[in-house]
Amino acid sequence: MKDLIEFIATSLVEHPGEVQVDSHHSGSSLFVDVTAAPGDVGRLIGKRGRTAEAIRAVARVAAVRQGIRVTVDIE
Repeated sequence: MKDLIEFIATSLVEHPGEVQVDSHHSGSSLFVDVTAAPGDVGRLIGKRGRTAEAIRAVARVAAVRQGIRVTVDIE
């Protein structure tokens, strides 16, 4: 899951080396925090949050296949 979100995030930003993806489990939930360069955060969020919602939707679909819940936060 972490690899999938990291791949998507690094594909969208101008400085892929500065993207950090951290994850931790809590029960059957997975929490993923994505951190990027200040200028690239807007690219990850997108207009009106559409890109961020698309990333979350892909993560949810992948999580359902694994039988877990996922929460993606972009910092």
